[in-house]
Amino acid sequence: PDRRALARLERRAVLRAGAVTVTLPMLDLFRVGESRTARAAAEGGPRRLVLVSYNLGFHAPFLFPEKPGRDYEQTRYLKLLEPMRGKFTIFSGISHPRWGAHGAEVAIFTGVAPERFMSEGSTVSLDQFVAERIGQDTRFRNLVIGSGPARKSWTELGQEVPGDASPTKVFASLFIDGTAAEVEQELKRIAHGRSILDRVREESRSLSRTLGPDDKRRVELLFASVRDAERALARQEAWATKPKPKVDFKPPAKDPTRHEVVERDRLWFDIVRLALATDSTRVVMLALNEVGVPKLPASVPPELVAEHHDCSHHGQDETKIAKLAVIEETQMAELNRFLESLADTAEGGTSLLDRTVVATASNLGNASAHSGTNLPIIVAGGGLAHAGHVAYDRKNNVNLSNLYVRLIQQLGIEADRFGTSDGIVTDV
Repeated sequence: PDRRALARLERRAVLRAGAVTVTLPMLDLFRVGESRTARAAAEGGPRRLVLVSYNLGFHAPFLFPEKPGRDYEQTRYLKLLEPMRGKFTIFSGISHPRWGAHGAEVAIFTGVAPERFMSEGSTVSLDQFVAERIGQDTRFRNLVIGSGPARKSWTELGQEVPGDASPTKVFASLFIDGTAAEVEQELKRIAHGRSILDRVREESRSLSRTLGPDDKRRVELLFASVRDAERALARQEAWATKPKPKVDFKPPAKDPTRHEVVERDRLWFDIVRLALATDSTRVVMLALNEVGVPKLPASVPPELVAEHHDCSHHGQDETKIAKLAVIEETQMAELNRFLESLADTAEGGTSLLDRTVVATASNLGNASAHSGTNLPIIVAGGGLAHAGHVAYDRKNNVNLSNLYVRLIQQLGIEADRFGTSDGIVTDV
C-alpha cells in the first residue's frame, strides 16, 4: 500500500482513539466478576482515597513544627487543624527526587520526572493506580476535579486524564437524574462511541501488518487505549439507567468565581464528602490552585488582601508574607472543616474519615525560591497510626514515592513500589 496513505490512516486512527480516550476518563471501567463491594463490606467497609493538590504550597515557617511526634507544638497553620490532632500526620523532609519544582507540578502524584514519561515503565498517577484496583463497583471509578486540575492525573500509558472544573456540573453528574430523553441520548452516544472504536480497531489491525517493531509497539498502545475505552463505555452503559443517590444538599445556582476561595473550596469539599458518603466513587483527585486576588472572609482587613501568586513569591518581604499567611490560613481552615465533616459522617461502626486516606500535597516546598524540596505533605484518616509530626532530614529528603507505597498498601492493595520509590515509609 501507498506509504503516504498509511501515514494518513495511522494519524486518523490515533486521532479517533485519542478523542475517545481523552473524552471518556469519567466514564470509567466496568468489570464482571466477584463483587469487590461485598468483599469490602465483609472487611468492614470500602476504603477510599482523596488527593488534594495545592500548587503554591504553604509558607514552611508557619506550617512545620520543630518538635517531632504526637506532642508537636502548634504552629500558625497547624492550630487551624488542632481539632483533628491525632487524626493526621504532617511530614517534613520529604520530596520527590530533585527535579524542577514547576516541572514537578504535572508529576506530583506520579513520582516520575515529567521529562521521563513513558521511559520509566510506568507513568500512572496515584489516583489512577488506586482507582483501577478499588474503584470498579461505583458509578464513577474516580473523579478528577477542581480549579485547574489539568495535568495532575495520568494513565499507565502516559495519557493525561482531563478534569472537570465546574462543581455544579460535577454535582449534577453525581446526584441529578437525567430525563428519559437525556438517558436515551446518552445510550445513543455510547453506541456511537462503540462504532468509532470498532472502526479504529479494524484500521489499526490492518495498519499493524505493514509496520516495523517500534511502530507496532505504538499501535499496541493504541489497542490498549481502545480496550480501556470499551470497558469505560460498558461501565457507563451499565449505570446509565440506574437512579442516582439523593442527597440533602442544595448547590449554588452557578459556580463560585475563581476568586471566591472560601465558597469554591467549601463547595468542592462538600461534593467530595457526598460522593464518598453515597459510595458514588472511592477515589478523588481534587486540585485547589491559585486564584489571583482571592475574596477572603470579611474579618480579614482589606490591606491584607492581595494576589496569591505574587505573595507566594515574596522574596522574604514581610508585608507579602503577612498577606500570604491570611490566604493560606483560609485554605487550612477549609481543609480542617472537610476533615471534620468526614469524621462526623458515620459509616458502620466507624467514620468516613477512618475509611478514607486524605493526602494533601504540593510540588513546591518554597514557592518564593521555586524549591521542590521539603514539600508540605499532610495525610489524614484512613485508619493509619498517625504520628503527629514525622520529621525527616530537610536537606536529604525521604522519597515521597515511598509514602505513596505505604498509602497504597493501607488501601488493601498489594504493591511494593510506585513511581521512583526505593523503599516504604513505615512511620504511619
